[in-house]
Amino acid sequence: MVAGQARHLLRLGCAALVAGLALFEAPPARAQWGDTYDQGQGGYATPRRRYRDNYYRDDGASARPTRRYQPQQQEAPRQFYWPWEERPQQAQPQPDPTYRPSRPRAPAVADAPRVPKRRVARPAPVVVPPKPAVAKTEPTTQIAVFGDSLADHLSKGLDDVFEDNADVAVIDRAKGDSGLVRKDVVDWPKAAEDYLATNPKVRYALVLLGANDRQPIRDGDQSYDALTDRWREIYRDRVDALVKVFTDRKLPLIWVGAPPMRSEALTTDLAAINDLVRERVTRAGATYVDVWPGFVDDRNRYTPSGPDLEGQNAKLRTSDGVHFTHAGARKLAHFADVELKRMMGTAGPAATDQPVAAISATPGPGLDGTARLDDAAAIDRQITAMLPSLPEPPGIPALPVKPLAGPVVPLGRPETSPGGALMNARPRDGDASGTVERVLQRGAPATPQPGRADDFRWPPG
Repeated sequence: MVAGQARHLLRLGCAALVAGLALFEAPPARAQWGDTYDQGQGGYATPRRRYRDNYYRDDGASARPTRRYQPQQQEAPRQFYWPWEERPQQAQPQPDPTYRPSRPRAPAVADAPRVPKRRVARPAPVVVPPKPAVAKTEPTTQIAVFGDSLADHLSKGLDDVFEDNADVAVIDRAKGDSGLVRKDVVDWPKAAEDYLATNPKVRYALVLLGANDRQPIRDGDQSYDALTDRWREIYRDRVDALVKVFTDRKLPLIWVGAPPMRSEALTTDLAAINDLVRERVTRAGATYVDVWPGFVDDRNRYTPSGPDLEGQNAKLRTSDGVHFTHAGARKLAHFADVELKRMMGTAGPAATDQPVAAISATPGPGLDGTARLDDAAAIDRQITAMLPSLPEPPGIPALPVKPLAGPVVPLGRPETSPGGALMNARPRDGDASGTVERVLQRGAPATPQPGRADDFRWPPG
């Protein structure tokens, strides 16, 4: 009962305290000292402005604020120093600069003649005159070059090869953007037939095609993708048709293969086209020249530069990765030049290191003083007869004949020893000491030999 009344009184006291606090209004918050703004009228904070005298003087000039830190005054130089203190070194006075009097010069003589300086005459640069072009008015041998834009470079390279030969003329019949795939650009079998019919003086023919043939081929109303089976069949027929134009006229033909290109995909397809053309050209009896090794590196990859005909490193291909520079065209023509000279028979015999003495056919006294020979062949026969015969070579020792097949051994037979016993059988000599049975069957350690590393007996021996 008493506890309940106490709780009731406590509640009444708390309620009275809360009501008393609500009757009083809390004063507004005051700004702290040093704030930029003061509480203004109407609840708005107005900025505190500084007085004009803080910035300007009465005469209108701006007032210079006083320094917070005054500069330290320099102390007067000390006159007394303790023995343990170091005296400051006084600056030594700089000596006055001395000037060396100039040496008097001899007065210039106006009438003295001036000796002009001798100039060393430089030799004039030697200008090598260009080689005069050989006029080819009536060449006896004409070489016709058929093909695409690469054949144009081949023709220019052959011009450099035969520029000094007035009897050989190279005729450029190349047509850019042409090939065996598109007959609407150039129908090469018909174009070659028409040209040879009107120019019977052509003695040799060269063909370089394939760079523009990596595209679909049309046969009637059908079109076939490049390097498919049907595409290969049609391309073989067109190669055979072009080769037949020259073989029917018994005209020597040299077909130059396409070189590698900078594009890896184009290079792969051209390698397949070269293999197809090589097989058809060689079957027809014509000559196929492979120029691929001359324009790749040691890894069989395209390279824009390489050794030229003089062995010097030079740029062989142009920036497009397809055509040739002048050095590259000359190197391209070198592959065909070797076969051309072989066909023309202009490659001279190999020169000998020592001159061979000519044998006179004039009759003279014989070697024995009695006979007289009338021709060089008789002299050669007599000299050969007087030479001693060479010894016979020793006989070759006969090698043992190896049998065609060895003994037949069944693979499933267990391996036996030479005596016929199994390898896992008990040895014939017996085990008098029982070492094998004790070690291999029972697993006991073997008896150590005296002085060996596994001899742990003590004392040793």
